Amino acid sequence: MKGLAGKAAVVTGGSRGIGKAIARRLLEEDVRVLFCGRNEISGRETLEEFKKQFGGDKVFFVSADMEDRESPDMLVGKARSFFGEVDFLVNNAFPFTAKGLDATYDDWAHTFMAGPAAYARMIACFAQNRKKKEGAVVCVSSISGHIAQPKRWTYNAAKGAVKQLIRCAALDLAPDIRVNCISPAWVKTDEVLKATPGKSWDTTPRAWEEYHMLQKLQEPEEIAVITAFLLSDDAAVVTGHDMDATSGYLAMGPEGLGKTASFAGSE
Repeated sequence: MKGLAGKAAVVTGGSRGIGKAIARRLLEEDVRVLFCGRNEISGRETLEEFKKQFGGDKVFFVSADMEDRESPDMLVGKARSFFGEVDFLVNNAFPFTAKGLDATYDDWAHTFMAGPAAYARMIACFAQNRKKKEGAVVCVSSISGHIAQPKRWTYNAAKGAVKQLIRCAALDLAPDIRVNCISPAWVKTDEVLKATPGKSWDTTPRAWEEYHMLQKLQEPEEIAVITAFLLSDDAAVVTGHDMDATSGYLAMGPEGLGKTASFAGSE
């Protein structure tokens, strides 16, 4: 992809899942990457994996909790000390707090401060005091920001806020910095695995696949390639956009794939 090689990026939540796939894809595109995660052990394991494949001077790991007040300044500051300048920001780390009527004040505070508010603070730190004018930001949103789901007031409201955040940020940072988000559906990650019977992919119900027109769970790498595109010069005219990466989920109605629906017809 055009305009990626030789650049530098910060990826939050890059130790596993979608974030790890994004960090790997950027490294494959010859982008230098600093990624963070809350778990020091998994972060170091991912770092060693990346170093073996891409070399130790191209990738760095920093332990960070995005809810902490100091994390955005610390991450961007370290990235600039490693790379001199940061060209790209990928906001991926996000709490999976999913509660409804039972949500407490602390649940709401955690979900928003570690979610969309952390995204916003990272964007602000990324944009301020830059040597280069040009840059690009991608925030990972979700199908949950577009639809109603049972007992998920906190998570869905926070993911829905991401779309409005990127629109406002894109407007204020134009024309130099493009800001977009991407909305996946059900992705084959540890968090989705927790919801499967027996916590095993072998016992995943077919219903998960029937949520998507493409009739399969999405792979993290499939989300990573779209993220790389949005950062690249190939997406030079795309900003303030929420990329539908839902495998057709949002285009379907209540009849789903039509396997059990009865249709009215005429001659």
